[in-house]
Amino acid sequence: MHAPDHKVLMSLLLLPVLVLLLTSCTGATGETPVVAGITEAMKDQADKQVISGAVTLVARPGGVAHLSAVGLADIDAQRPMRTDTIFWIASMTKPVTSAAILALQDDGKLTVDDLVGKYVPELAEMKTRDGKAFKLTLRHLLTHTSGLAEASNQEVAGITRLEPLMALYAKKPLNFEPGSKWQYSQSGMNTLGRIIEVVSGQSYPEFLQKRFFDPLGMKDTTFYPKAGQLARMVAPYKRVAGKLQKAAYWPLYDPTRTDRYPAPNGGLFSTAPDYGRFARMLLCEGELDGKRYLKADTVKLMRTLATGDLKAGFVPGSGWGLGVVLVREPQGVTADLSPGTFGHGGAWGTQVWIDPVKKVAYVLMIQRTDLGNADGSEVRRAFQSSAAAIK
Repeated sequence: MHAPDHKVLMSLLLLPVLVLLLTSCTGATGETPVVAGITEAMKDQADKQVISGAVTLVARPGGVAHLSAVGLADIDAQRPMRTDTIFWIASMTKPVTSAAILALQDDGKLTVDDLVGKYVPELAEMKTRDGKAFKLTLRHLLTHTSGLAEASNQEVAGITRLEPLMALYAKKPLNFEPGSKWQYSQSGMNTLGRIIEVVSGQSYPEFLQKRFFDPLGMKDTTFYPKAGQLARMVAPYKRVAGKLQKAAYWPLYDPTRTDRYPAPNGGLFSTAPDYGRFARMLLCEGELDGKRYLKADTVKLMRTLATGDLKAGFVPGSGWGLGVVLVREPQGVTADLSPGTFGHGGAWGTQVWIDPVKKVAYVLMIQRTDLGNADGSEVRRAFQSSAAAIK
């Protein structure tokens, strides 16, 4: 009888440890393996000039199962995409804002059913165009069912703080009776950011920094990138006649400008590894590496359908939780996700999905300004289809 192969024996002994690390929210894998299918799918998109490049991340509760960068961050400069390349994540800011509100609820400082007017007197009583008066709740804001009107780019020009925005929203009639309809709302999220300031006594960016970014180690997540971070920013692109052409930042989200307010609806810049930490925290029901950020029941509330039968979202089969999109009936771009998956996309193609059934979080970072409906883009479809190989 042959003596046991010590390498095989050691592998068998270590296998349960590896499984534990990948499924535990307290473990952390030191390696970030590349899943070839995802990398090839993104390389194909870059080769076809659909995108200049991409950073993709797939995480399990215990660590990163895949992290890869392909293509170029700047075509003109031939600067390669890197895993620490910084992107404007746009509306992927919204789940962060919503998590901050829910953290304050965990602290006993507010509830999502509080009246908005309790914290923002300007919005205490709002009227529809026909003169009917209504009182908004934080839940209306979180679910995009408030009817709150938007302020134009001209109206917000020169504003550098959240407080002055409230008067702009207050002077306009509601678009509809609160709770009767779903309508994607930037003003609602910005109002939540102001409420965070009023309740916490801190500026909105300061609260996020202390509550989430610093303890989670999200060192490159910011509203105002510093010089060293600007050097790692991806260049935005649009497609013209089948070729990628450099595009301009929208003024309100231009990373080189500091004379703009920190937009709770979409002002953050981040990296795939940074946002992956935030996503893993939500995947782990509010706890990561032994530190609790949100109560487990609070995360479950966040990802519970809150819009009933209202038509919500930008792709079929969607619903809305508290500040996040929900996959109700997987189909099309969401076909490889489980019912109950939650997350959010950004205007220029970035995306996070957290699948509580498969226990996987997905982060896609690209920067295309003209995707139309970014939530249904072919790049997202290619990423999700290839990432489905990770079980």
